[in-house]
Amino acid sequence: MKTSTFRLALTGLATGLALAAATVSVQAAEGGVKPPAQHWSFSGPFGTFDRAQLQRGFKVVKEVCANCHAMNLGNAVRMRNLAQPGGPEFTPGQVMALAATYQVTDGPNDQGEMFQRPGRPADPFPAPFPNEQAARAANGGAFPPDLSVLAKARTYERGFPTFIFDIFTQYQEQGPDYITAVLTGYAKPPEGFPPLLPGQNYNNYMPGHLIAMPQPLQDGQIEYPKGADGKPQVPETVHQYAEDVSAFLVWMAEPHLEARKRLGFQVMIFLAIFAGLLYYTKKKVWARMPDGSPAH
Repeated sequence: MKTSTFRLALTGLATGLALAAATVSVQAAEGGVKPPAQHWSFSGPFGTFDRAQLQRGFKVVKEVCANCHAMNLGNAVRMRNLAQPGGPEFTPGQVMALAATYQVTDGPNDQGEMFQRPGRPADPFPAPFPNEQAARAANGGAFPPDLSVLAKARTYERGFPTFIFDIFTQYQEQGPDYITAVLTGYAKPPEGFPPLLPGQNYNNYMPGHLIAMPQPLQDGQIEYPKGADGKPQVPETVHQYAEDVSAFLVWMAEPHLEARKRLGFQVMIFLAIFAGLLYYTKKKVWARMPDGSPAH
């Protein structure tokens, strides 16, 4: 019986390894290139967001990404969430000033008409287009995806044996890895690649290597806060922009990430103490019973 169980376990393990290898082969056959893993401050069970990085990422989103992408899918964050603990932590005054820069459609008024007003912190981020049809018309037929949960919606297969280590390290940052890779993966098509059609761009990390979005970021495109010496605190490069905006999109997709991790750690401590108390109780009740049965 034990021999059969052991053989069954070996067969299952071999099947799993074969499927993992097949997944990697299929990914390579489809032309997908695995994005390189980045180092994120929020990775792991004790990771936290870098406040300065989130603020820089929001600046990239506001000045570049928000021109085409909406950020109001489902229970998306509101502008007031930019000041909440665990996020970019702008001051309430900064959030109010930011909200006032937007014009928001509201109404109807007493005459039954919609009207424009300055934004408020309780408002969601206004969409750049009124509907999907308008967005497609302005982008050559392509529909820019909503950024609200993009960092959770985008992923890739890390393959064998990496996914085994991910179980123990709790690596869940495939989304920002993928976004960073796509934003930095624009290049000229290699020799022998089919000619690009109008509206197509070559990208090393996009499945099929074709993407409708033109390269959105360039070195020096966005001005970052300066230090005491008058120089930017971080490099104003495409890769830095990509990392910062990816980190901000992770926060937007999961604004309570830090609170969730703190609660999870507290629960693990509670379970460890509870397990110890249960073991002590078991020893106390059962230890003196010679036949292994509890006292009546």
